[in-house]
Amino acid sequence: MENYEILRELAIIVVAAKLFGLVARKLKAPQVVGEIMAGVIIGPSVFGIVTQNDFITYMAEIGVILLMFSAGLGTDLKQLIKTGPQATLVACCGVFFPLVAGALLYMGFYGMSPWGSLEFYKAVFIGVILTATSVSITAQTLKEMGKISSKIGTLILSAAIIDDVIGIIILTFVIGFKDPEAHPMTVVISTILFFVFALIVGVVSYKIFKWVDARYPHTRRIPIAGLAYCFAFSFIAERYFGIADITGAYVAGIILCSIDDSSYIERKVDINSYMLFGPVFFASIGLKTSFDGMTLDLLWFSIGFVLVGLFAKIIGCGLMAKCFKYSNNDALKVGVGMMTRGEVALIVSQKGLSVGLLDSKYFACVILLIIVSSILTPIILKLLYSKDKAELA
Repeated sequence: MENYEILRELAIIVVAAKLFGLVARKLKAPQVVGEIMAGVIIGPSVFGIVTQNDFITYMAEIGVILLMFSAGLGTDLKQLIKTGPQATLVACCGVFFPLVAGALLYMGFYGMSPWGSLEFYKAVFIGVILTATSVSITAQTLKEMGKISSKIGTLILSAAIIDDVIGIIILTFVIGFKDPEAHPMTVVISTILFFVFALIVGVVSYKIFKWVDARYPHTRRIPIAGLAYCFAFSFIAERYFGIADITGAYVAGIILCSIDDSSYIERKVDINSYMLFGPVFFASIGLKTSFDGMTLDLLWFSIGFVLVGLFAKIIGCGLMAKCFKYSNNDALKVGVGMMTRGEVALIVSQKGLSVGLLDSKYFACVILLIIVSSILTPIILKLLYSKDKAELA
């Protein structure tokens, strides 16, 4: 391929992704669903106008790093600490149930695999994908109903943040254990050392950024330094600790989320992500989504994947909420609020593909889960809240 052909492909990707993203938003679906579908339509599965190549792969990798950095920057660390044991335990159950259920689903379809084998880790990875929670749809629904600051709303949002932190840590372990030459203790020690390193360097970095931010508030050097810090942390995590680069980017965002200009950094990063790198990342998922391997078994697996993804969150999070003496209706609200999937599930899936833990044909399952959960969550939440009004009337 001639170098200038890349420019043509980028133009097609950006226009198609934004066009389909707008259509998805009009249909009340997440914009990322439209961007993924754009990749499917312009990719080899349909028209074949654009094909996956090394350049797009590298651009997509930058896109996923920026998305995770932005997610870290958007974390309310003080709120996260204040939420206490309730949100943490709800998040733990919201991770445990889908993780186990997803692995059992894969083994039920493709057979039990011995502990430590590649197939065993592929099964576990299916569960890891299901651990992710995206509450953007839930948050918007709660906001529309004036319930986002309620006790239930705060619990859902806080648990979702903790849920993603735990999910990223599990992803780190699974990728580490997947290496046949990796000893379990080596993986554990490397992971612990990384977080110790992140804690020590993070404290020093935070103080430096806070000092610079106080001296040069709201200047462009702050987001530029923050972006460099994100890339450096991603590199160090992958190169020296064997930790996923997206984990490094997420941790870098959390380290900087409490400085005064964290929202300013996030806005500047989001400009790059929104205009170019984000659309390329989500479209690249569509480009790699293949329907050639779609069989009756895979269709049934997709249906099972969606059902397990929905009910495992509702049961896990709902049961834990019930343990804290919430009513049946409120416990259901917590479970339903936690069942939406979005960007993090796609990011985890992309990482699994790159390390050989996921086949591209399973992207269709993930996309289906995102669409179904995004449609059902607002409808069910509104029904549950309307039940409250009916009981008060």
